[in-house]
Amino acid sequence: MATTGLTGSTKTDLARVTETLEMIAPRWSAWVLMTLKAQPLRYTEVKQALPWLHDGQLHPRLSKLCDSGLVERNRYSSQHVTYGLTSRGTALMPVLRALRVWGDTYLEPGAFDPDGFTAHQQQVEDALVLLTPRHTTAILWALRVRDTASAKAVAAEAMPDYPLSAVYPPLDRLAADGLIEKEENTFALSASGSGLAPAYTQLSAWAAGRPIAEARHHPVWAPAPGPAQYEGSSFATTRPEPATARRPAPSAPAARAQPVTWRSGEMFSDRIPARPVPTAAGPRR
Repeated sequence: MATTGLTGSTKTDLARVTETLEMIAPRWSAWVLMTLKAQPLRYTEVKQALPWLHDGQLHPRLSKLCDSGLVERNRYSSQHVTYGLTSRGTALMPVLRALRVWGDTYLEPGAFDPDGFTAHQQQVEDALVLLTPRHTTAILWALRVRDTASAKAVAAEAMPDYPLSAVYPPLDRLAADGLIEKEENTFALSASGSGLAPAYTQLSAWAAGRPIAEARHHPVWAPAPGPAQYEGSSFATTRPEPATARRPAPSAPAARAQPVTWRSGEMFSDRIPARPVPTAAGPRR
């Protein structure tokens, strides 16, 4: 990651958050982590929960997550090997819940499967697709600090090692994705961009190994909702939708909707379904 013009401890904090996003962003990583949330599973059980993934996709993803220290492989015998979350992987669950809540609040609604279940894990992956392109987090943090800024000021803060012209493509993309607003040559966070505060504060706390409770005191994104907002809910394992990441809803009322209060058991499921609900189209992306 290139150095940034953000000063003090914010620079280190930003680097840690960016690295964390890059670690969990590869396709299917979030799905695998959330599938292992309830308990360790054998490879065949993980594959049963995510049947659209071939061995050539699932096995490398599990190996990469093990290398990242988020998943551990326990071999009890040649016929009994399980995969489960490490303590760091378990501590990441509030971060994924925060991303899920943001997606449900600010992204356009996804399709419903025949039984009425939404692809909850896909909301997390949709959010990651929007947040992981290069310079995204640095620009969003710079605008959070400055409130409003010109392209030149954003470049000086978020991309000091690049020529001024390099800042315009990411700014245009962020505007198209609805995360920032542009008025003439002045930029500011949109409602959905500001709504990332809970996710970024919890990412910061996790990346630094701090308790989630400290997320509310983040120097850039505070004040943020407390962790109680994300407790008591479950992800449900459903088949992913065959589309690209959804952009924030274009209408102002939808973008500024109040965060949804989730009922217990609504977002996470400790139960692995025998088969996902079939859809007409194949996997996303």
